[in-house]
Amino acid sequence: QVPLVESGGGLVQAGGSLRLSCAASGTIFRKILGWYRQAPGKQRQFVASITTGGSTDFADSVKDRFTISRDYAKNTMYLQMNSLKSEDTAVYYCTAGSVRGRSPDYWGQGTQVTVSS
Repeated sequence: QVPLVESGGGLVQAGGSLRLSCAASGTIFRKILGWYRQAPGKQRQFVASITTGGSTDFADSVKDRFTISRDYAKNTMYLQMNSLKSEDTAVYYCTAGSVRGRSPDYWGQGTQVTVSS
């Protein structure tokens, strides 16, 4: 069973919005969850995280534009991305098991987000 499965990526114009979803198995969903992204030719970087209690953390580059949430009834986490910029173009990965600065225990397969200018 794949522990984390992302969906919702795609192509959007600059200024637009997308919502990414991450479905997780039960035990993994009860960990701290997050999102990382990797743009072509760049290192993977932290985007956002949410604890089991709902506390959130965001990279400065996405603060005030992205929100993160989790639905315990659906075992699904969401990343709502607004006011998208071309520099947000990347493969986005759902993660579980750690806070910013520590390597997550689990990674999804990634979903491509492309923002056209």
